[in-house]
Amino acid sequence: MLSSFPSRCFRISIFLFRAQKLLSSSSIRPFPNETTSNHNSENPKSQSKTLNFDPNTVAGTLSSYCNDWKRAFEFFNWVETQCDFQHTTETYNRMLDILGKFFEFELSWDLVNRMSRNPVSSPDHTTFRVMFKRYVSAHLVKEAVDTYNRLEDFGLKDETSYCNLIDALCEYKHVVEAQDLIFWNKDLGFVKNTKLFNMILRGWSKMGWWSKCRDFWEEMDKRGVSKDLHSYSIYMDILCKSGKPWKAVKLYKEMKKKGIKLDVVAYNTVIRALGLSEGVDFSIRVFREMKELGCEPNVVSYNTIIKLLCENGRYKDALELLDKMLVRGCAPDVITYHSFFGCLQKPKEILRLFNRMIDSGVRPRMDTYVMLMRKFGRWGFLRPVFIVWKKMEELGCSPNESAYNALIDALIDKGMLDMARKYDEEMLAKGLSPKPRKELWTKLVSDDG
Repeated sequence: MLSSFPSRCFRISIFLFRAQKLLSSSSIRPFPNETTSNHNSENPKSQSKTLNFDPNTVAGTLSSYCNDWKRAFEFFNWVETQCDFQHTTETYNRMLDILGKFFEFELSWDLVNRMSRNPVSSPDHTTFRVMFKRYVSAHLVKEAVDTYNRLEDFGLKDETSYCNLIDALCEYKHVVEAQDLIFWNKDLGFVKNTKLFNMILRGWSKMGWWSKCRDFWEEMDKRGVSKDLHSYSIYMDILCKSGKPWKAVKLYKEMKKKGIKLDVVAYNTVIRALGLSEGVDFSIRVFREMKELGCEPNVVSYNTIIKLLCENGRYKDALELLDKMLVRGCAPDVITYHSFFGCLQKPKEILRLFNRMIDSGVRPRMDTYVMLMRKFGRWGFLRPVFIVWKKMEELGCSPNESAYNALIDALIDKGMLDMARKYDEEMLAKGLSPKPRKELWTKLVSDDG
C-alpha cells in the first residue's frame, strides 16, 4: 500500500530537509532563548541526527526530486552530513541518474570518483549503465564510448558493460553507431553472442525502420548467428508493429513445427498478433493454451488481453479479467490501468478506477498523471485535472515539463490566464522549459502597456 512505512519515511525525510533549509536560511531564531532548551526535541536539526534513514527511503526521496536536480543534490548531501547517513552504491546511482538527466556530467564524474574511494559504495555495472544511458540520451555518443574505454580503471571493462553500452545506444536510437561497434570492433576480449545481435534488432524496431529490421534479420543468417527464442520474439513483435500481424502468426506456426518451446514473452507477442489479425477471441484461445501447456501467464499476458478487450469496447469483460488477476496471484501494474484510462470516456469512471489503482498499492507514473490531465483538459473538465494534480503532490511526485504543460493548457482553455502564468513561472523557477504560448505572451504585453 502507498501508505506503507517506507512511503511515510521518505515524506518525513522531505519535511525535515525542508525545515532544516528554512531554519538555516532564516536570521530569526526558531525559539526564544529562554525556551529553546524546552524545545530541542522539536528542532528538525536535532531530530535529523536521531533518525536512521535506510537506503530505500533515501532513494525514494531522491526520486521525488527527480525533476529538480539542485534540490535532489542538496538532499543527497544533507542526509549524509546532517543525518550521518552513509550512501550506498544504490543511492549514488540514483543521484547520478538525476544529474545526468540535466546534463550535469562533470558533477556526475565527481560523484563516481567519490564512490570509488569508499568500499561500501564502489561503482558497479549499474553505475556505468546509468552514465551510458544519460550520455546517449543527450546524443553524446563519443562520450559514452569514451566512458566504456575508461572502465579498465574500475575493473569493469567486460562483456556486461559492453552489452550495457550497446543497449543504451539502441534504446536512444543510435542504432547505426551500435551496429558499427558490433560489426567492426574486433578486439573485445570476448565472443560476440546472439544477445548483442538481438539488441540491434530491437533497436531497429524502436526506430520503426522495418526494412532495416528485415535486412538485419537476414544478415544474422549470413553471419552465422544462431537465432534463439528471444530473436524470434523480437521479430514477431516487429511484424506486428509493421502492420503484418498475420506474418507473426505464420512465424509462430513455423516455430511450433520446428518444436521450439515458447516462453511467456513469445506467447505474449502471439496473443497480440492474433488479436490484431483475427480478433481478441482467438487471443483468448492461445491464452488458455499457454496455461494448459504449463506456461503461466504474467502481468503482460493479462495486460495484452485487457487492452484488446478495451479497444473492442468490452469493458465489462476487461474488468472481470482484472478481478481474476488478483485471484490468480498476478498483481496488476500501472500498464494494466493505462489500458482502461486510454479507452474509458467518463471522468467519474476514470477517477474511480484511478483511486482503486492507488488503493491497491499501484503507484502512478508521471505519464499516468499526464495522460489523465490531458484527457480531462481536452474534454474541458478542469476539476478532475486538479484532482489528479493534487494526488500527484500528495504522493510526493515532482511534476515534470509534460505535467506542467498539461495543467497550463487546461487552464488556458478555460481562460484562467493568471493562474496559468503562475504555473508557467513556477516551471521556469525549477529550470523546466514551458511551451511558448501566445495567450500568455499577449497578456504579458498588454500588462506592460
